[in-house]
Amino acid sequence: MEPPTDPPPGPEPVPELDLSLAALFAGYALNDEVARRLAARGFAGLRFSHGFLVQRLIDDEQSIAALAAALGITQQAVSKTVAELERLGYVRRRTAPHDARVRLVALTERGRAAVEAARAERAAVVAELRERLGPRRVDAATRVLREVIELHGGGAAVRARRVRPPG
Repeated sequence: MEPPTDPPPGPEPVPELDLSLAALFAGYALNDEVARRLAARGFAGLRFSHGFLVQRLIDDEQSIAALAAALGITQQAVSKTVAELERLGYVRRRTAPHDARVRLVALTERGRAAVEAARAERAAVVAELRERLGPRRVDAATRVLREVIELHGGGAAVRARRVRPPG
């Protein structure tokens, strides 16, 4: 008879985190899952950082300068991101009719489809969390995080799709 063996060790528990880090890392994990699902649906190459620019194009096209000002980054950084998104087929650039020096950026049909797919995948991920963790717990966590956003002055930016990248 062989001596009993210990079961294989499970994953290490997540270390104690304060609310800000737990919210941040949970957001990263959820975003990574949505990005994985988007890639599986044919929307490859999208990164979390692209969302800060894309959110400003949902309602209307914007100039590179306006995007840079809204995001608090340089026009060069915006141009680089726009070129990347353009190569992937998510945005297009055109010359402004009123000034040939101005480049306007807009979402393409593929870009709009990616936005819709991302919304659907985020909803699916939340539905799966509700099923696994229970709707009351997920709803309570969502309420707390929304209240934190409001308490720290971020609600208006979220509602207006004007969230800036972390600085």
